[in-house]
Amino acid sequence: MARYRVAMDIGGTFTDVVTYDEESGAIAATKASTTPDDLSEGVMSGLRSVVDSAAEIGFLVHGTTQGINAFIERRGVPVLLLATAGVQDGYHIARGPRTRLYDLHYRKPEPLIARRDVLGIGGRIAPDGSELTPLDEDAVRAAAVLARERGYGAVAVAFLFSYKNPRHELRAREILYGELSEDFTVSLSHESAKEWREYERTSSTVMESYIGPVVRRYLRELERRLREDGLRAPLHVMQSSGGILTASSARERPLQTLLSGPVGGAIGSAEMGRRGERRQLIGVDMGGTSFDVSMIVDGEPDVAAEAKLEGLPLLMSVVNIHTVGAGGGSVAWMEAGGLRVGPRSAGARPGPACYRRGGTEPTVTDANLVLGRIDPEDFAGGQMSLDPALAASVVEKLGTRFGLDTSAMAEGICDVANATMAQAIRTITVSRGIEPRDSSLVAFGGAGPMHAVFLAKELGIAETIVPRFPGAFSAWGMLQTRIRRDLTEPYFHLDADLDGEHMSSVLARMESGALAALADEGMPPERGTVSHAVDIRYAAQEYTLTVPLTDAAEPSRPEFLGAVADRFARLHHARYGHSNLGAAIEFVTLRTTSFGDLGRPEPSAWPRASSPEFVHEVREVVFDGAPRRTTVVRRDNLLGGHRLEGPAVIVEDTATTVVPPEHEVTVDEYGSLIIRGTQP
Repeated sequence: MARYRVAMDIGGTFTDVVTYDEESGAIAATKASTTPDDLSEGVMSGLRSVVDSAAEIGFLVHGTTQGINAFIERRGVPVLLLATAGVQDGYHIARGPRTRLYDLHYRKPEPLIARRDVLGIGGRIAPDGSELTPLDEDAVRAAAVLARERGYGAVAVAFLFSYKNPRHELRAREILYGELSEDFTVSLSHESAKEWREYERTSSTVMESYIGPVVRRYLRELERRLREDGLRAPLHVMQSSGGILTASSARERPLQTLLSGPVGGAIGSAEMGRRGERRQLIGVDMGGTSFDVSMIVDGEPDVAAEAKLEGLPLLMSVVNIHTVGAGGGSVAWMEAGGLRVGPRSAGARPGPACYRRGGTEPTVTDANLVLGRIDPEDFAGGQMSLDPALAASVVEKLGTRFGLDTSAMAEGICDVANATMAQAIRTITVSRGIEPRDSSLVAFGGAGPMHAVFLAKELGIAETIVPRFPGAFSAWGMLQTRIRRDLTEPYFHLDADLDGEHMSSVLARMESGALAALADEGMPPERGTVSHAVDIRYAAQEYTLTVPLTDAAEPSRPEFLGAVADRFARLHHARYGHSNLGAAIEFVTLRTTSFGDLGRPEPSAWPRASSPEFVHEVREVVFDGAPRRTTVVRRDNLLGGHRLEGPAVIVEDTATTVVPPEHEVTVDEYGSLIIRGTQP
């Protein structure tokens, strides 16, 4: 009976569900309204709309927003931090703003816990891992009593140099469990982030403690409901790294799920690139609340070893995603005589005014409806009908403040939103030395295809790709991914002092551990692969670049130092515009990643057109300040080889694609829309 592969992605407004029928090869997508008070309710509602019973599901993956929402809304649990006595203020001292020394508006990131929530615990591990002072176990017991009396929901333990010797942290957890219970959340820094830099490691541990109970409760409840509905396959959860892991593992390492929702789109973009032999793409995901940008470089998602959220550092493998508050629900408003759009959003409730849910402020969706770019009777696959009169009313009201008519105000709202999104694309590309015009743009999300061609025009990008089911593309991308486990090992050595045989032995040990981690996820050895990399910097530099290795044995080969130095120099030049081949380099961290192949849906060819004609209608849509006769067509009526000139509006259940004048659309063999400008 288990014939379906299913992926679910929770957005701010809608929960997307994509199914792949392994018997017929058919792919289907649907949307259900997100239920903020109980996200699992929206998930189950969407699931029931595509399968009769969860017993029919053989593979299930889920992108959860519980962790990131708990962080953004600051509704995680109260956390008690245990740090090494004498340096317990490190979390609040943090790092100086080196890149913003002269920024008069700089504000230090707001930590997740107050200074009163930090306790210094006696005991000290040396940088080489030896014990200088025994752990003060009585102080840990006293901390457990304090946690119980003050109602803390979790304890974070971050001792100095625990990445070299975790004995004190492990013993502290034993004591805490003994005094509290093993159901109590205790996060250890050497497990949250086994890397150097005590502030960043502590920040990661506090974050995991802060969101951990929220994520665990949600996953337990969702698993319970799925089991009651007949699910027998394990629930998998998307990681921030672009891989997946079982829900049981996600409960142990909730930090890895923090950005699990948006990364599915990056994985899907990489798959689109493989199909079309495109090596460099920019993925843009515009939903109801936010606009996410990701990069595909050399055919793979751009993955970093650390990230920052609202200025707080996190040490974990994460797909580089730049997010701004620009979605379909972004509110347009006046500030100091100028027009602002976002980051404030109308969300799912009340939502845009046209939703008839009580919204009273104009949004990007309202503006597009006023311009005629949305079919009010066929929004979200007909699940919702929109009210053009309400949209026009709130846009007109704002327009009177600017002295603009309703149509001009609506275009102004879209133009400002587009400018914000174009700048987000520049931020993630130019900062890496990448020229946007050398990429193709992949547009997805419920509102992405509506704005993507305008963004491409602004940035000089020649080609925009709109995949099938764009509104549920992140969920579709989750079906293309693999089990992934990441291991790190601090390894400080100058090139002149490197023992290549020793480095290879460490990498071989890490490879064994990574494959064992796959086995814990239920992955047989023959379906596992491993890759290695090393963080390198020039001697006396502060920050590193991650350089790939060919295999665990590479460091033991005579030519290794020259080859890896050349690789590092090329990466350094690409990122910073200069390099210094021949200068001393330092190895900092070894990284091993294991992948488990779960299989993926086979791409099915889209039916070919037997005639250039297709069913369509013509109506007026506003472009450049004037109504234009515009081709309006259901996407299902466009077959492989069909071609049409803009202006055009292409309607489907999960999104609407807007093609402005002087652009042309062709449909490729997989049913993707390929949009290019017709003017030089």
